[in-house]
Amino acid sequence: MDHFLYRDGALHAEDVPVSEIAAAVGTPFYVYSTATLTRHFQLFQDALSGLDHTICFAMKSLSNQAVLKTLADLGAGMDVVSGGEYARAVAAGVPGDRIVFSGVGKTREEMTQALQGGIRQFNVESEPEMETLSAVATELGRTAPITIRVNPDVDAKTHAKIATGKSENKFGIPISRAREVYARAAALPGLEVVGIDVHIGSQLTDIEPFRTAFTKVADLTRALRAEGHDIRRLDLGGGLGIPYTRVNEAPPLPFDYGAMIRETVGDLGCEIEIEPGRLISGNAGLLVSRVIYVKSGEDREFLILDGAMNDLLRPAMYDAHHDIVPVVEPAPGADTSAYDVVGPVCESGDTFAKGRHLPQLGAGDLVAFRSAGAYGAVMASEYNTRPLIPEVLVKGDQFAVIRPRPTFDEIIARDKLPEWL
Repeated sequence: MDHFLYRDGALHAEDVPVSEIAAAVGTPFYVYSTATLTRHFQLFQDALSGLDHTICFAMKSLSNQAVLKTLADLGAGMDVVSGGEYARAVAAGVPGDRIVFSGVGKTREEMTQALQGGIRQFNVESEPEMETLSAVATELGRTAPITIRVNPDVDAKTHAKIATGKSENKFGIPISRAREVYARAAALPGLEVVGIDVHIGSQLTDIEPFRTAFTKVADLTRALRAEGHDIRRLDLGGGLGIPYTRVNEAPPLPFDYGAMIRETVGDLGCEIEIEPGRLISGNAGLLVSRVIYVKSGEDREFLILDGAMNDLLRPAMYDAHHDIVPVVEPAPGADTSAYDVVGPVCESGDTFAKGRHLPQLGAGDLVAFRSAGAYGAVMASEYNTRPLIPEVLVKGDQFAVIRPRPTFDEIIARDKLPEWL
């Protein structure tokens, strides 16, 4: 569910007409719904009710300060994967004891940053990282709380580029070697082993891979406890998918996910951490764009938009589907046309959809890409010297620009000419 609905013939973001935002900030732009962010976070809270748990938003999916503060005020922690994300979380008011540091390539500088600023735990991905973290923590006179990410060799049945739990993926240590790696961690100075971490992928639409992975984690927890490790926290990652289409797509609900967590690890007495991103932010955002031209090709029509692959990379990178809808509600039974929906970037990959049946559209019409809140703005670039587009947050009948569009002068001023030119 989201809060982007037609009302009086016009698409609204909560109580604000999308066309009103377009007139104020120009196109293209992202718009996020506070009500949807809140509702989706609360779904996870309800799903884990009664369990000792912490929900850390995977801010790689959407990292605008206003969004982070909205979620932090609801009690969310943050899952970060870089020093920059850590700095963003702190700037949004998230205390260190609610920040989890994930990622396969943590540097000494990032470890120092988090140890000095405060950290809930590091999710350690490899033995070399563990040795480095031990050395950094010892040098600083600190103790680093850690989980070790295990790779359970489970097929998440998702897109290959966002699967993370198979043996050929770069993430974590093989679960078959976990006991010896935990023994090494316990012997290193400056580290405190607090739990186990697992994350098998993103956009999962089947709950069974989770069940398989978490069952393996439960077995590992018992084995490690038998060897004297104080396993009191299980970080189960994120990855629960969302419906990118409105037809015949029904990923598991947070309630079902929570029930499965209780069945697999609920009897272990561990604090449960989860790190949802997409399910909280995905359907909380739209990308709004304007038609520049309708172009007739040899055997197709092209709908050329002012939004492009640099604004929303997912279709070019993952062949991802996003529903595209007109901002003006079409009349019942209105004629449709098949369009290749493309942007103006000089790449054939700058294609959002091929042969997509949409109401007949013309130059100047506004369209909205649904389910664009996750991995949209965060993956954008200034390719072709196209400015990063505005981000807008709506709450009820109010809206605010939470990231302005830079001017060309501001973009160019970031370049510095050497003195010999």
